[in-house]
Amino acid sequence: MGDTRTALGPLELVEGTWVVGDSRRPGGSWLEFRAEGLHRQARDGDGELIPWSRIMLGIAVYIGRGYPRQGQFTMAGLLGNMPGPFRAHGRGHLDLTLRHPYEDRKLTFDRHPRAYRVMETFLLEQLLSQVVAAKEAHRLGDPDWLGRAVGRLEPLSPWLTRSRLDEVVREACWG
Repeated sequence: MGDTRTALGPLELVEGTWVVGDSRRPGGSWLEFRAEGLHRQARDGDGELIPWSRIMLGIAVYIGRGYPRQGQFTMAGLLGNMPGPFRAHGRGHLDLTLRHPYEDRKLTFDRHPRAYRVMETFLLEQLLSQVVAAKEAHRLGDPDWLGRAVGRLEPLSPWLTRSRLDEVVREACWG
């Protein structure tokens, strides 16, 4: 059954909480999806809670430093997926726009030792963006709801078209 999936690209279920990034890395940084909002855990030990109501306009997912010309992976992000000395090195980030006050934010996370499939990263971005666009960002803090949505995305073909990708994520979230 597809409803037991515990990872989608850099998103994974850790002890009942959905986390983006490697939360097991000592001194690392990651993002937690909590009931009250998106919690950023920084390398320096400081944390920040962003209430779900502040997030607007969707969420973009990038793997690697900076911004790629196309897609979600920079060259460094692609190298981190390949065997060799760059495997699992580097970071990624979520790009989002917040309200009250309005600001663009780049929330970084450390990548896992495992590779991130490109399709899973597209699916994760679509999932996050559609939930925010539907003004239902608080659902990301519900581990059961998010687990069901992620589970429904597991068996998908890596050859989805962009329009089909939107439709499939919509069905996983609301259908």
